[in-house]
Amino acid sequence: MNIMSPPPRKLGRIHVPAVTLAHGGGGKAMKDLIDDVFVSAFATDTPRALEDQARFDLAALAAHGDRLAFTTDSFVVDPLFFPGGDIGKLAVFGTVNDLAVGGAKPLYLSCAVVIEEGLKIEELRRVAQSMAAAARRAGVTIVTGDTKVVQRGACDKLFITTTGVGVIPAGVELAIGGIRPGDGILVNGLLGDHGAAILAARGDLALETEIESDCAPLHGLIDAVLKAAPATRTIRDATRGGIATVLNEMAEASGVAIEIDEAATPLREEVRGFCEILGLDPLYLANEGKIVLAVPPAEIQAALAAMRAHPLGACAMLVGHAHAGEQGRVTIQTAFGGKRIVDMLVGEQLPRIC
Repeated sequence: MNIMSPPPRKLGRIHVPAVTLAHGGGGKAMKDLIDDVFVSAFATDTPRALEDQARFDLAALAAHGDRLAFTTDSFVVDPLFFPGGDIGKLAVFGTVNDLAVGGAKPLYLSCAVVIEEGLKIEELRRVAQSMAAAARRAGVTIVTGDTKVVQRGACDKLFITTTGVGVIPAGVELAIGGIRPGDGILVNGLLGDHGAAILAARGDLALETEIESDCAPLHGLIDAVLKAAPATRTIRDATRGGIATVLNEMAEASGVAIEIDEAATPLREEVRGFCEILGLDPLYLANEGKIVLAVPPAEIQAALAAMRAHPLGACAMLVGHAHAGEQGRVTIQTAFGGKRIVDMLVGEQLPRIC
């Protein structure tokens, strides 16, 4: 029996300047909001009847690998728009990167939004269009979602939750507990740009030099590294808590000590000065386009070369090594010749950062 495809449907349109509670009520106003803002931005073909779930061909998924990767993340960044990105771009790339650091090929995303009553429709449309552009750049499809509207003051403008599905190719085995003494610790570039950009965008500081977020999709870079250095032990993205928190997680999970060299830690001079003025430690600043890798000694140079050949790894550096010291301890060799302990971030250095 042939099953006919549902016919194309006409998309609803919004004719008011701001979101109202009616747009969350489940009726025509809500349908029009979803159609006009989200379906029109995310649809990859002719819009048809919306189902309550996305459906995948299992054979098509299996063609990419032998294991599914599944992740979810929420984004509450303030402000919604900042130099180098916005909450929509951040939501797509952040979830893509959470899949990629496990070695997965990102394929599909969901998008759930909580919107505060009164948010301008054009701001919401701008976020949706940014998400669509980011998804195209990352080669993923936004396939399902949800929309809720809450009263003024119940949330701050817009919160986004994205969930991602990817497939891990056979033979790729990345694990945070797999680091061994002697492994090199690498990063793919300048640290702290996202945290500095967000704080500067809040308008509390008058900076002559605009620092842009490093928000970017990293799966292409990771794929290049894994081809050049297939024995790579682990990869983590250094988001909230910065490289310091990631290193502590890696050291604790693997039962090793890690020491990094301050002189080898890549920082933009503007970020370094920014931190000196505010009394911040750049090792704890958030990143949205940086990964920390542990690579066995024989493949360190190959991994560095692969990263430096990629646009998102041009400033890659070997910043330290794992060793058989006190398990879970992270230290830094300072520019003055001494050492200090680098603890995991306690509390929140900069709230609402991603």
